[in-house]
Amino acid sequence: MATNDYESGLKMMEELTTDARQIQDQLLGELLSKNAETEYLQGFLHGQTDKQLFKKKVPIVTYEHLKPYIDRIANGEASSDILLVEPLTGFSLSSGTSGGLPKLVPTTAESAHKTATFNKLYRSVMIKHFGDINQAGKRMELMFAKPEVKTPSGLKASAVSTRAFKGSSFKAILPKLYTSPFEIIFCPDTKQSMYCQILFGLIQRNEVIMIGSIFASTVVRSIKFLENNWKELCSNIKTGQISEWITDSGYRNAASLILKPNPELVDLIEDVCSCKSWEGIIRKLWPKTKYIGTVCTGAMLQYTAELEFYCGGLPLVSGFYACSEGAIGINLEPLCKPSDVSYTFLPNMVYYEFLSIKEDCDTDSQNQVQLNAMSHHEDTGPVDLVNVKLGQCYEVLVTSSMGLYRYKVRDIIKVTGFHNNTPQFQFVGRQNVALGVDMERTSEADILKAVAEAKALLDPLGLILTEYTSYGDTSSTPGHYVIFWEIKPKEGNNNNNNGKELDPKVMEECCSKMEDSLHFTYRMYRKENMIAALEIRVVKQGTFESLLDYFVSKGASLSQYKTPICIKSKEALNILDSRVIAKFFSPRTPTQDN
Repeated sequence: MATNDYESGLKMMEELTTDARQIQDQLLGELLSKNAETEYLQGFLHGQTDKQLFKKKVPIVTYEHLKPYIDRIANGEASSDILLVEPLTGFSLSSGTSGGLPKLVPTTAESAHKTATFNKLYRSVMIKHFGDINQAGKRMELMFAKPEVKTPSGLKASAVSTRAFKGSSFKAILPKLYTSPFEIIFCPDTKQSMYCQILFGLIQRNEVIMIGSIFASTVVRSIKFLENNWKELCSNIKTGQISEWITDSGYRNAASLILKPNPELVDLIEDVCSCKSWEGIIRKLWPKTKYIGTVCTGAMLQYTAELEFYCGGLPLVSGFYACSEGAIGINLEPLCKPSDVSYTFLPNMVYYEFLSIKEDCDTDSQNQVQLNAMSHHEDTGPVDLVNVKLGQCYEVLVTSSMGLYRYKVRDIIKVTGFHNNTPQFQFVGRQNVALGVDMERTSEADILKAVAEAKALLDPLGLILTEYTSYGDTSSTPGHYVIFWEIKPKEGNNNNNNGKELDPKVMEECCSKMEDSLHFTYRMYRKENMIAALEIRVVKQGTFESLLDYFVSKGASLSQYKTPICIKSKEALNILDSRVIAKFFSPRTPTQDN
C-alpha cells in the first residue's frame, strides 16, 4: 500500500466515525430504496422506504426466519423477486461450530466491494503501528480452504476465507507475500496441508515477519503439530525430499521447487526444538517476526496463555471483528493486550441496531466479561448505532446488502467507549450458546471466566490447560456440568500423559473454583441440590485434535473452526468420553459471596 493510500485509509476512518449518524441513515435509505419491491419487504412496507415505518413493520428475525427465502434462491428462483434486487454472486457458509449447521448467507458484488473497503481501512491501521510489512518480508499464515458447494441455482457456496483465497487479487500477491503456495491451501487433507505449511515456513524462516491464522486455536494447534513432527520435518529438510505419506501431487510439485538439502538449517531447528522448554519457540524459529496476527477475543481467549508462552513476548494482534454476515469492526489499538481489545464499528458496512440486554455486563479483574442473564429489555426497542450507552451489553442486529433485514447475528457485545461519534465494543459471546441442566442458563462468557479462574491452580504443578469444552449431563437427576480439560506439562513434550501426575486435591479444587466463579443462580441451585457437583474430565493429549478432525469431516472449515465452548453433538461427546483418563468432582457446594 502506497503512502497516499495508507493516509487516505486513516482519513476515511476518521470521516466515517465522525459522520456515523448520517452515514447510517443514508445506508439504510439506499438499502430500502433499492429493495423496496422485493417480495420480502413488500410484505411489510408495501413499497415504502420510511425509516420509522421500517422499524415498526419489519420484524426482527433469526436465520431460521429467512431460511425459506434463502433456500428458494439457492434452488434457482430469481433473487430479485425474493430478498434483494442485486444479483447474487454466491453464498457464504458460516463456520457452523457454535450454533449448529452452516448457514447460507447471500453475497453480492456490493458486499465484495465493502469487503475491499474494509481491507483498506484495516491495512491502514496496521501500517500505522507496524509499518508496511508487505515490503519487509513474508507472512506465514496458516490457511485452509474448504471445497466450494454448488447449489441447484448454479451459485457456489463457500467459507468466507475460501472465497478470499480464490480471488484473483489474492492469487497475484500470494507468491511474493506468503510462505504457502496456492496448492497447499486448497488440498482437502488438512494434515498434509498443515505439515507442508509448517515445512515451507521453516524453509523461509528468515523471510517471515508475521505469523498467524484466522483464530488463535489454529496457531496453537500448529505449534503442537510442530512439537510432534519436528524430527520428520528436519529429515525432509536435510535430505531435500518430502515424506512419502505426502501424496498430494500439488504439494509434492510445490515442495520440489523450494525443498533443497540444508543441513545448517536442520542443525538450528534441532537445537531449538530439542530444548526442554518450548517457551518462546516462535521467536526462536522465526526471529524476524513482528507480531502474531489472529483473533484472541471471545472464545479464543482460552488460547492466549499458551500462545503467549510460545511466542516469547511477541504482540498478539486481534485486528478485526467479522462474521459471515459482514465485516463489522476494526481494532484501532492492535498492540493492546487480548483481554483489553475493543473494536470500532464501521458505519458504512451494514445498518446496525442493538437490542439491550436486561442485565449489565460485569467485567472482572482480568477484564473478562460475564453475563448473568441473556434476556432483552421488554420495555425498550432496538437502538441505533449512535445511541448505545457506555457499559451496556447488546445483541447485534444488521440490515445489509446481502438481503438481511433486522437480522440477529447472535453476538453479544459490550460498549466500551467511543471513537469520535462511533461506539467501540468488546465481543462477549454468542446469544445461543449456553449450558443448562435445570432452569439456570450459563453463558459462554460465564464458562470462559470460570475456567480462567480455575486453570490458575495448575501453574504450581507446571501444567498448562491447552483446550476445553463442556456439556450439561442430564442422564441422572439432578444434572451436572461436565468440563473436558486437555492438559500438558509446561516443560518438555509428554505425549504419554496418563493422568497419574495430577494431584486429586488440586483438581478437585479446580472444580470448586469453577463453581465459585459461576453466576448466582447456578450457586443457589447447587446449594439447594437442584444441580449436582461440577465434574472435570481430563482427556488424553491429542483429543481435541480428534474433535477437530470430526467437525472438519462434517463440513467445518479448518480456517474458521473454533472449539465449541459447549458440546451438543452426541458423536463429538463420544469422542471426548472415549479418551477420558481421569475424573474429578467438586467436593463442596460453592460459596455464595461473589
